[in-house]
Formats: sequence, C-alpha cells, structure tokens
Amino acid sequence: MILECFKSLWTHSGSLADALQLAREAGFHGIEGPAPSNEADREDFFAILGTTPWIAEVTTCTPEGAYLPTPHLPPPAHLSSLEGKILQSLPGRPRFITTMAGSDEWDFSDTLGFHKAVLELEQKHQIAISIETHRGRPTFHPWTTRKLLDQLPELRLTCDFSHWCVVTERLLLDEDPVLLDLCAARVHHFHARVGYAQGPQVPDPRAPEYAPELAAHLRWWKHLIDARAARGECATTFTPEAGPDGYLQLAPFTQSPVANLWEINQFIAREILSNLPPP
Repeated sequence: MILECFKSLWTHSGSLADALQLAREAGFHGIEGPAPSNEADREDFFAILGTTPWIAEVTTCTPEGAYLPTPHLPPPAHLSSLEGKILQSLPGRPRFITTMAGSDEWDFSDTLGFHKAVLELEQKHQIAISIETHRGRPTFHPWTTRKLLDQLPELRLTCDFSHWCVVTERLLLDEDPVLLDLCAARVHHFHARVGYAQGPQVPDPRAPEYAPELAAHLRWWKHLIDARAARGECATTFTPEAGPDGYLQLAPFTQSPVANLWEINQFIAREILSNLPPP
C-alpha cells in the first residue's frame, strides 16, 4: 500500500505552474482540481499539467469556480452537467473523477435514480467516479449517505468527514463505528480537513485546543487506509483540503487570515504520512 498525497487547486491562490512547483517541493504526488470550461484555457491547463498525476474535480450545475448547485434543477440537468465535465476532463488523462454531484433538496427516490445513472456513466466512459460527502449535495448527511450506500453497493466515495461534523454538530463517527466501517468499505479517495461541531474547518489543526478533533480525524482516516489495504488495494490517494472561501477564519474588521493554508495542508500531509502508515 502506497499513500499518495495530492495538492488541491481550490486551496491554492496562484497559477497552476506555481501549484505544481509547490507540490513537487513538498513531496506531493500530484494535483486535484477541475479542468477549465473554456477550451483554450483547458488546452493550456493540460499542457502545463503534462505528466503530473491529476485527479479531476467535477461539480454539477455550478458556474466555474463555484461549488453550490443552482437551486431547483432536476437530476437530468445534473447528469448532463456531470457527463459534459467528464468529457472535458478525459483528454487530460485524470486518475479518476471526484465529484460534488446532485442536490441536497431532492427526495430519496431522485437521489437514488441519479446515482444509479452515475454508475452507468462510470461504465460508459470507463473511468472511476467518486462521490464526495459534501454539504449542498445528496451525501451532505451521514444517514442519507448510509441509505444510499445500502442501495448501491458499487458506489465509490470521496470521504470528507469534516462536513458531517458540522451537519451533526459532533464527532459523529466515534459514536457510530458501523457507519465508519461502511464508508471504509466504499472509500475511493479522501479529503483531509479537520472539522468540528460548529464548522467544516478548525481555525488551525496545530492548535492544542483542537487536539481532540485532529486525533478523531486521524483515527477515521487510518480506518479508511487500513480498509483499503485489507482488500488488497495498491495505493490510497488523499488531498489535504484546508481551504479559503469562508472556511479559513478571518479576523473581524481587518480580514487577516488566522493561519496559513499551505502550512496547514503540509502539516496535515505530514501527520498522515508519518503517523498513519498502512499495515
């Protein structure tokens, strides 16, 4: 089992070339982010990316650079959006697709039908599609996700447990090991960000006051890694994902950031690579 760490473009404010350089200097394996929607920009993106390993991020029914879906759109609109962005990504030879897909406002029958169609797209385009557990999407809540996984055993997950911490206002997976086992059985990739009861990102995971949250997430991530090793997977990919856009706390009035995101993400990578070796 090899642990492969990817740098998120969402957490990066500079150019793709700068992100690649930082990733190389930090010993990261590759890059995670979306292909640009504009064809010329996309060609430039792929040219700069070269042979660097890339995980393609796809969000459905959102403008470029946004993450929340446009309200009141039905599953066919999200499926069309997903397939269109998959087709844009494929020329860049991504390792797989990780996606924030669908809408949290659907009833369960729509959610189930949508994800059945996602599995069909996976077969059609011969690329793994991994569903992120993200707010604003059908997997925003652990119980909905559990119900979905029970119905669709083939569905792959990008586990980001920080979202469930704020949704449920607690370190939920410590009290529900059966749910953690189910996620571990389906995990394809994970996002490493430390959440807490009142938000998806602690101000700084290095701070002693957030030691319990950091320790809990490390336990959960270790469980995912061990489960993948136990079923014979050769590698586990993860992306440290402390990010901006309201996630990073800012001081009132001055809007000064309380921490440096790249320092935090390198810290998280070191914690995983140093302390969570696969069996």
